Amino acid sequence: MSTQTNIEWTEMTWNPVVGCTKVSPGCKHCYAENMAKRLQAMGTAGYENGFQLSLRPEKLQEPLRRKKPTIYFVNSMSDLFHEGVPDEYIDQVFNVILKASQHTFQILTKRADRLADYFKNRQVPPNAWMGVSVEDKLYGVPRIEHLRSIDATIRFLSAEPLLEDLGELDLTGIHWVIVGGESGPKARPMKEEWVDNIHRQCNAYESAFFFKQWGGWGADGVKRSKKANGRLLNGQTWDEIPLLNLA
Repeated sequence: MSTQTNIEWTEMTWNPVVGCTKVSPGCKHCYAENMAKRLQAMGTAGYENGFQLSLRPEKLQEPLRRKKPTIYFVNSMSDLFHEGVPDEYIDQVFNVILKASQHTFQILTKRADRLADYFKNRQVPPNAWMGVSVEDKLYGVPRIEHLRSIDATIRFLSAEPLLEDLGELDLTGIHWVIVGGESGPKARPMKEEWVDNIHRQCNAYESAFFFKQWGGWGADGVKRSKKANGRLLNGQTWDEIPLLNLA
């Protein structure tokens, strides 16, 4: 079944694909890779291959069986646009999304060039929010232009883990920006001024801003647990989200 999640900006996860390969610095300490290895060790169905890319067609119909309108994060344990996932299988995923019109589906990828190519001759379902990861200038920022080239109801960025100051961004046509620091024992630090810079630009472009977490480091540059850091930025939480259109 689809899984309830602690990810603050969604409600459930749906993984018709699991496993992935690293493509940029944001992948270095991949939480999904570590989780897949644990699930493999526990003998969990679907993770027999650990973090090797695996299609899971038996999961495709799950959202159609849930009637309550739900926000799904698609492939929290993979990347739908991984080069090993055939177009025909991606077509099946989006056919389910189109049929499950009562739900909202959030798709996040680091393979923004394939995302843009895939939708050159296809339409994005109106209930699919399309996003790209933007962890740094070299790999992350160029993905924004690919995302902007597709016609989606909501286009969003995930700057998590945010690894450096992103400088000046063009957020034209970007509806939502999620920012967060890295968690775990090897977490890389995130500076408050990097987050403030993104927040300022979200305000300028009228993009919703969601601050997810400090992660393993606080705004004061001291390493500590996620619980101790919390989600406060400049004394408050930022949970802005684009207007939902759930049936």
